[in-house]
Order: sequence, then structure tokens, then C-alpha cells
Amino acid sequence: MKAPTLLAAGCLAALLSACATGPSIRSDYDQKADFSRYRTFGYMSPLGTDKAGYSSLLTERLKDATRGQMEMRGYVYNTADPDLLINFNGKLQQKTQVTQAPPAIGPYYGYRSGFYGGWPGYGWGDTVYQYTEGTLNIDLVDARRKQLVWEGVAVGEVRNPEMAASQQSVEKAVAQVFSKYPFRAGVAAPQGPDKSKP
Repeated sequence: MKAPTLLAAGCLAALLSACATGPSIRSDYDQKADFSRYRTFGYMSPLGTDKAGYSSLLTERLKDATRGQMEMRGYVYNTADPDLLINFNGKLQQKTQVTQAPPAIGPYYGYRSGFYGGWPGYGWGDTVYQYTEGTLNIDLVDARRKQLVWEGVAVGEVRNPEMAASQQSVEKAVAQVFSKYPFRAGVAAPQGPDKSKP
């Protein structure tokens, strides 16, 4: 993997901590899947973050963080015959946002009262904002059926690449994605959010 690609992959981990307002997080699950059957988990091989053929630091930190989240929910790590397989994927995209300026003519919010206007060509002009958008996917796959049963996705602006691969950034990102995972090991019905937690 080339150095820029490593940096790009690392930026995904900082997705949540790098955003001032936090990323957009969404999830979905297979309504027909019997989640009471799922008690153990392992990892896909190869993982989506290991496209270069070896396990990256980002992958190892994502594995540690997801293992903690799964075990917190009662699942048991099992490399031999897991019920669920976890996979990760991510991408970075350059985005451009254009905000149109208000019209250059008119009463200018009323305070000029028509007595004077701007010079020819007056106006602020459109505002162009370029930024990097990161997307982090975490998938849970039914190992026997080879079927996706839950997906959590975080999308947001990446502002601090230097902190991207830190353990703290990864743990925060994974925790926020898993905040949308509504199941516990061996329980069929989705659980509501824990009201005791802030």
C-alpha cells in the first residue's frame, strides 16, 4: 500500500473525533434475521481495510474496538465457528460545497430604503468550500448464510488526519457506530437505548 493510501485509510478512523458537530451515523438490519441465534463472532478474511494483503494498524485497532463493543453486548469471540463475521470498509472523497450569494440588487434587507445601491457588479459572490468526506462501514454478516444482517455507517468531514490512526479516535468512532446496534447476544428482539446513560 502506498503512503498516501495508508494516510487516507487512517483518516477514516478519525472521522468521529475530527468533526466539530459529529458525523452522520445510520444503521439498518435484516428484519427477517433471527438475532437470537447469534452468540459468537469472528472477523472476515481478508477484511475490507486489508486490501494490500496484510493487516494494517488501522485494522488491528478496529478489531480491538469492535471486539470490545461486541463483548459488552454478551457476544463471545470465536475464531473456529462464529455465528457472525465482522467486516470493515472505508473511503475518502473530495467534496465541494457551493453556497450561493444573495442577489446583488434589491433593498438589501430593507435598510438602504432604495436611496442607494451597490456599484455595477457588486455582490459577495458564491462561497466555495472544499473538504474531505470520510465514510466508515461496519458490517455484521451471518457466517452460515453469508448474508449481511446489520450495517452501521458513519459519514462526516475529516479535519484532523494527524490523529486519524490513534487508538482513542478508533474507539470513539466504533462506539458511536455501535450506539446504533440494537441487539444483545442470544436475544431476538431489538433493545431500546439505555436511558440511564447520558
